[in-house]
Formats: sequence, structure tokens, C-alpha cells
Amino acid sequence: MDVHTRLLRYFTAVAEEGGLTRAAERLYVSQPAVTKQIHRLEDLLGARLFDRTPTGMRLTAAGHALAGRAPALLAAWEEAARDVRLAADREARVLPVGFIASGGPASAVQAAFARVRPDWRIELRQAPWSDPTAGLADRRVRAALVLLPVPAREDLRVEVLYTEPRSVVLAVGHPLAEREVVRLEELEDEPFVAAPEHTGAWRDHWLAAGERTSRPRRVGAVAEHPDEWLNAIAAGLGVALAPESGARYYAHPGVVYRPLAGVSPVQAGVAWLPEADGDPVVADFVECCREAFGTPAP
Repeated sequence: MDVHTRLLRYFTAVAEEGGLTRAAERLYVSQPAVTKQIHRLEDLLGARLFDRTPTGMRLTAAGHALAGRAPALLAAWEEAARDVRLAADREARVLPVGFIASGGPASAVQAAFARVRPDWRIELRQAPWSDPTAGLADRRVRAALVLLPVPAREDLRVEVLYTEPRSVVLAVGHPLAEREVVRLEELEDEPFVAAPEHTGAWRDHWLAAGERTSRPRRVGAVAEHPDEWLNAIAAGLGVALAPESGARYYAHPGVVYRPLAGVSPVQAGVAWLPEADGDPVVADFVECCREAFGTPAP
């Protein structure tokens, strides 16, 4: 009997959410699709896993038995799959590097690395803003170019490469769009386009949540990718903060970037996993990052 990991993911979502509708929303699929997969899993196992109740889906005794094991099974498979991918990358002399923001940082480091390791190739993998570690948290990459603060920084090696001012990004028709410089206090009543809530301190940094204000920032929209972020700003759903260099790399006809006074700058850095401390290829990559930005070794 072969059980696809997709079936276990669907089962786990229903078990944790307690209902088909919420599980479907979490999985970004239709409710009938979830129902079909649960029935398929029950057929394969020869056991009923859920009872329908007026308040949702309740695990049966068989369902409880599976629920106690499914998360560990999925985690073990995902870890194995990551290790296989990383081993294949190493055999192919590919260094997977995550990044959050497009532009000069990534291309400058790529050029330096090509000179040092001509027999290797950097494969850049852009991460959504829901993962500020740019793929390091789930070990999809060996190193990453990140914007600080990085969640769970104590679990990573992080070096600051450079600092730059932050700008405010506004819809072209916004009352502040014609200003040469915008002050942070002028944004007190503005809704913001923000990263997902679970990113914690990283999201707060881009909301300037703790800087010269006693009122929490209002969130008008949530975005995980540059295109949806820019479109939300252009549609007037909120303003946003960005590195000053964002004006060069994330242009959009419906938005303008303006210097922002009264807010701390952003730091950009290179991060890697502690397990890669002895990896000479990662060490060369980190040194190329220092070289590209004139950062002295610690």
C-alpha cells in the first residue's frame, strides 16, 4: 500500500483546522478536493478517520492514531527531500543561494564568486516575504542574502554587509507623493502594505512599528511577492517602506518612492547555516560578499 505525502498533508490540515473549509483555505484548494483526498486516504487505510459533527470534523480513534504520526512522517520526508536536493546540487557544483530583494547585491556577489570558483555556479532562489530567512529556515539553500532583522537569527550565522536608508512607497495620486521628503510622523494614520503577520520582527521593521509612535500601524493589505506588493500600493490599499535602492529594482507606473525622514536605515547581510561553517564553498561565497561590498572580515 502506497500513501502519497499529499494525502497526509490534506489529512493533517483537516485534523489541525478541525474543518474542511479552513483546511481548504490553508491548502489553497477547493473543499471538494480536500474531501476527495480524505476519502481516498480512508479507502487506502481501510478505516474511517473523521466523523462529521455540527461544528466540524472530529477525529475517530483511527484518526487520532494517524494524527500522532503524520506530522513526523511529513517532516522526515521533507528533510530527506531537502538533503537529496542539496547533495545533487553539490555533485553538480551548484551553490543554492536565497535572496529576498532583487538587484545589485545578488549580481555583484555572483560576479565575484565566478572569479573565485569558476567551476561552480550560484543558483539564486528568490524567497517570498513570508520567509525572511530566504530559504535557510527549511534548508532549501546553503546561504542567503537577507534584509535584517532576520527571525531566529540566533540559529543562523549573519554578517552585515551594508546599510542604506529606507524610503516610503506611495501611490502616484497620494497627497504625499509630490513631497521631496516625507516625515515618518506624516504616516501615522496611513494603512500599510505589510508582510505576513508570522514574520514578526521583520514585519514590524518594515512597518516602523517601534519608531516614534504610540499607535499601532494599520495594515491595509498583506503581500508576499513584489508584484502583489506594488499592485496593492498602486491601488491605494496602503503605503510601504522599502530600501532606498528599491526605486531602481521595483519600478511601477503607479507608485513613487520618496526619501523618508525620522526612520532608522535598513541593514543587508549574508547569512548561512551553522552546519555550513566548515564548507569551503560557502566560506568562499561569504568572502565574495565581503569583497563585493567592501566589508572587512570579522
